[in-house]
Amino acid sequence: MLTGEEYIESLRHLKTEIYAFGERIANFVDHPLFRPHINAAAVTYDMAHESEFEDLVTVHSHLTGKKINRFTHIHQSSEDLVKKVKMLRMIAQRTGTCFQRCVGFDGLNALYSVTYEMDQTLGTSYHQHFVDFLKYVQEKDLMSAGSMTDPKGDRSLRPSQQADPDMYVHVVKKMAEGIVIRGAKAHQTGIINSHYMIIMPTIALGEADQDYAVSCAVPVDAPGVFHIFGRQTNDERRLDGEIDIGNARYGIVGGEALTVLEDVFIPWERVFMCGEYQFAGMLVERFASFHRQNYGGCKCGVSDIIIGATMVLAEYNGVAKASHIKDKITEMLHLSETLYCCSIACSAEGRKTLSGAYFVNPLLANVVKQNVTRHIYEICRLAHDVAGGFIATLPSEKDFQNAKTGPYLEKYFSGVVGVPTENRVRMARLVENMTGGTALAESMHGAGSPQTQRVMIIRQSNIEHKKRMAKKLAGVPEQK
Repeated sequence: MLTGEEYIESLRHLKTEIYAFGERIANFVDHPLFRPHINAAAVTYDMAHESEFEDLVTVHSHLTGKKINRFTHIHQSSEDLVKKVKMLRMIAQRTGTCFQRCVGFDGLNALYSVTYEMDQTLGTSYHQHFVDFLKYVQEKDLMSAGSMTDPKGDRSLRPSQQADPDMYVHVVKKMAEGIVIRGAKAHQTGIINSHYMIIMPTIALGEADQDYAVSCAVPVDAPGVFHIFGRQTNDERRLDGEIDIGNARYGIVGGEALTVLEDVFIPWERVFMCGEYQFAGMLVERFASFHRQNYGGCKCGVSDIIIGATMVLAEYNGVAKASHIKDKITEMLHLSETLYCCSIACSAEGRKTLSGAYFVNPLLANVVKQNVTRHIYEICRLAHDVAGGFIATLPSEKDFQNAKTGPYLEKYFSGVVGVPTENRVRMARLVENMTGGTALAESMHGAGSPQTQRVMIIRQSNIEHKKRMAKKLAGVPEQK
């Protein structure tokens, strides 16, 4: 298992092509735009070497028996699923942000069971391809980016109906040695500082869309692959200070990018689906359910930090003992723990798939993510309410350092006696950045926009069974 520093050093050996602010970035590892995200991912490596967290962050591979980082593991029990959620909350409590390994983790687990069932049904050999790749990932302790979301173009049209076929990643050539793919993947969390991207289809597909039914493992620095980094709220603050950033070491959210694949060659041993459109929907559903399971863990851990920072600001402001403040903090706690309960529940009710690997309860996984799209916004609103308006109007760190303006800012932004003004400003910046637009948008749209969970909730909830139970209790006979 790699340490955090070894992981960071491994990135220096990559030739990842990255663009940001209109320029190609030569040294992304040490660049202030990317380093916070890299530091956050490094925590997932370092905590695997801390004895206090060994039971959650490490596990023995069911393939090799070797001790591995849990982020490369295939769930072998509902206990594994529960430990995953606990691990995510714990790491989020340390970083206060997205640590990015979850998406690839979920892609690995979805592909393990789907490739097995695909082979059983169709007589293909993708599962062995995948197992061989998984062993490599475990042995090298690689970070994978789960690459599912396509740009989509005209959402009313199927992939094969698009005016531009590249709106969904698709196969453009098949050869004896492998395949060539083209297209792009959007909103790619952690892609900049990953080793591999795990390509998957983004929707269920029909026969006409079989060229789009493709899954494979692609090095992030493969020929034909390049990444365009996305803007984030207050991202330019990383270039000229520390205090204004809020969470200077680990950043906010996950460092997303648009990844372009311009005729990228993939050898057959790294291909896990190629034309088997019948299984695209299953792969999407399993990945999405695994990923939605996460949100009551990581978002609850992030909420723990927001709640703590909000309470500290209440103390700095001298209002912590007010009954309405206590009530708002209590509501924040209630909302956060509700998210956690749902993630634990969908994990505890996980089931074994035909491959032997475990899958979450998909209904409850979708419920937890649906709750996140609402509860996180309310937690952030309450944080703004308690913290006060100055979190949105603070002058810059440079103004505090200015000989003319600094003393006045030091005076007029002070709170209770005995608390340094800088401490109050630092805590305000943490709340501002953790509850800003980027964090809220990711909570709303990460792992699928709200309507996708509502579709899955109605599909998974077995309404007909509920109707039969009600009719039976009411004495209403079933119609034949």
